[in-house]
Amino acid sequence: MSEAPASSSGFSLSDRLARLVDVRPGEGPALAWSWAYIFALLASYYVLRPIRDQMGVAGGLENLPWLFLATLIGMLALNLPFAWLVKRLPRARFVPLTYRFFILNILIFSALIALTDGETAVWVGRAFFVWLSIFNLFVVSIFWATVVDVFSTEQGKRLFGFIAAGATLGAICGSAVTATLARDVPTWALLIAAAVLLEAAVFAMRGLARLIGRLHEVPEDSRAGEVIGGDIWAGIRRTFASPYLLNIALFLALFSITATFLYFEQAAVAKNNFPSRGAQTAFFANVDLAVNALTLGVQLFLTGRITRWLGVGVTLALLPAASIVGFAALALSPSVASVVVIYVLRRAGNFAIARPVREVLFTVVPREDRYKAKSFIDTVVYRLGDQVGAWSHAGLAALGFGGHAAAVVAVPLSAAWLLNALWLGRAQARRQDAAKQDAAQQEAAQLAAQADDNPAPLPPRPA
Repeated sequence: MSEAPASSSGFSLSDRLARLVDVRPGEGPALAWSWAYIFALLASYYVLRPIRDQMGVAGGLENLPWLFLATLIGMLALNLPFAWLVKRLPRARFVPLTYRFFILNILIFSALIALTDGETAVWVGRAFFVWLSIFNLFVVSIFWATVVDVFSTEQGKRLFGFIAAGATLGAICGSAVTATLARDVPTWALLIAAAVLLEAAVFAMRGLARLIGRLHEVPEDSRAGEVIGGDIWAGIRRTFASPYLLNIALFLALFSITATFLYFEQAAVAKNNFPSRGAQTAFFANVDLAVNALTLGVQLFLTGRITRWLGVGVTLALLPAASIVGFAALALSPSVASVVVIYVLRRAGNFAIARPVREVLFTVVPREDRYKAKSFIDTVVYRLGDQVGAWSHAGLAALGFGGHAAAVVAVPLSAAWLLNALWLGRAQARRQDAAKQDAAQQEAAQLAAQADDNPAPLPPRPA
């Protein structure tokens, strides 16, 4: 019987994956479940995202700052109940509960969209815009908190880029579904499809949780069945008490402010160039498709290698450095093409490089911070940055300045962001070295204690 081609060439599929990703023995199943988890999560979100963007345009560009303000208030309101769940329940329970709460929300919006029209439909669209802007940060933050809790710093540098590729593949599929069906399938039906995908993410999360104990380098405090504890205010308090966490928050805030400038310019492009609702939704979906196609190639082949070559700090600094160049170009030559190109390249750089590497920063913080402080930073701080960006953009417009003025302001902000990224890289390295020293000291102490409990036998007495 002839052998399969993979065997005759000397490499199985797992061998090829190991060469591509640098996956080590015992990590493959957890990596696969992580991929399935984030794939389903991002496919669900990207089915919904173009619908949200179209509803934001339909509600009036002048109202977007108010929608961003409502989103921030919603983030603040939701953080405390989530912190209470983290305090009272083990991860294996509070994560599915959170996701199923959002599934219920999706089904309610599906019914409202199907049953309303006219001015009522516009207000439902505004509510959906705010809700999805809360949903996407919460569900993705919970995913990365779970993954950071599972993998070590060393594993994160090797694997997080590849795991993020699962997010991109899911985003591509979700965007493609909406871009293909938006003109012919009712919006409420697309929402139901998104709810099914979110339930699939819950299934994958449970599969990942069952494999946690089998990983070789899982941190010892990463136990899915144990309650994290603490208090519900810990995420806020610990963020402001720690220079390290505060600088992570600053990193995300500066990204969010500059991203909001670009988002408003993209929304204006859609409103001014695509008259119908379906055409606007398809435009947003096609932009997302371009972002995610570019992101996927970088994540599969470059992210892990770039992180190992350059280190965490320099890798984090790549996106702010590119933003300086992009915003300077936009300030000098504002046009539809330049807005779309810079928007696509910047978002791809964030998803492919900055986001997975930023998650490595949380592998050197206590477990409570991975869920509470991280959730606060990923949601409230991010949306606070949206607020600053939204109202700054509105203020510049009220003063009579065009989109190029926001680009001019974004250049020095990106420069500050670059310095912040380099500081974070050095701080992460110091924390990782300190953790290794502590682990070595604990191991030495354990060996010494074992030696005291089992003293060496005395040599035999001479005859």
